Amino acid sequence: MGKTSLDTSPPNDADVAVTGGAGFVGSHLVTALAESGKNVTIVDLAEPAADLAALPGVRYRHADLRDYGETLLALRGAHTVFHIAGNASGTKSVEHPRFDFQINGLGTCNVGNACAQLGVRRLVSLSSAIVYGTPQRFPMAEDHPTRPFLPYGASKFSGELTLRSMHDTFDLPVVIGRPFVIYGPREDPRTAGGEVSQFLRWQLNQLPIPVVGDIDRKTRDFVHVTDVCRALLVLAEAGVPGEVYNIGSGREVSMRALADAVGEATGSPVRLQVDDSQLEDSFRLVADISKLKAIGYSPAVELADGLKALAAELGPFPELPTATVAFRREAAVTS
Repeated sequence: MGKTSLDTSPPNDADVAVTGGAGFVGSHLVTALAESGKNVTIVDLAEPAADLAALPGVRYRHADLRDYGETLLALRGAHTVFHIAGNASGTKSVEHPRFDFQINGLGTCNVGNACAQLGVRRLVSLSSAIVYGTPQRFPMAEDHPTRPFLPYGASKFSGELTLRSMHDTFDLPVVIGRPFVIYGPREDPRTAGGEVSQFLRWQLNQLPIPVVGDIDRKTRDFVHVTDVCRALLVLAEAGVPGEVYNIGSGREVSMRALADAVGEATGSPVRLQVDDSQLEDSFRLVADISKLKAIGYSPAVELADGLKALAAELGPFPELPTATVAFRREAAVTS
């Protein structure tokens, strides 16, 4: 597909767009891009925070990615597009699967189609390790079987398949990143289900930390949001179009080890409140990141350092987490 009349000049490599740029990962990516001298367009339903919008070279375009016309207009003029927007809540996908698919499936299709129509030079799309489903081997490389067990995983995988089919059929220059468990500043405690932020918030409120599952068998690969942004920038520069890359730290951390690290970071012993009646996610979820490392990525934030920095940012008595994890509709929190 060629470029449309929406374009008034060839895209400049300094002009980039970030869908979901007002959100958790997107806001960090926008900051990194602006600091590197890029002209960044935030494409989002929500307006960005004032300090983000005030960065040099940053502007905002309101768009609902479920609407193709709005998507097309919002992405015009971009040389590179980072597609970060989407529903990131597995629980919300259980309770509202149509909404989840519209955001992650249809929205991603619209972004890919618009990028092809506009002649975007590179599209970097953020998927999720949830597409793998229950781990069958350890660590998980990109050729691991994909059998998602949540609608969220299915919708993210649908977006991946759509973009990769667009690469195959009309050379859409797309690269896909599959992050594992992201943590860091700016997570919303009402929606973020990652254990790092949740553990810290309970601990900083001097309360027992609720842990669901087997605290030794349940392991995760926790990757700091700035490392995720670093990976996305590497993919934009050196990723092979049509390929998928894991994004993680490559390190395995059990729930018990995370709790111990939270205690170290806060200088106070932790109290655990373990519920081992639900074992659906008591598995080893750790990334093989050798493919991403081969093109220049290296994680820089150690978990201990990330925990200390996040604890300092949250301060004493932060807002308690309210996000829950549901695997079946009857267990979900209704809205």
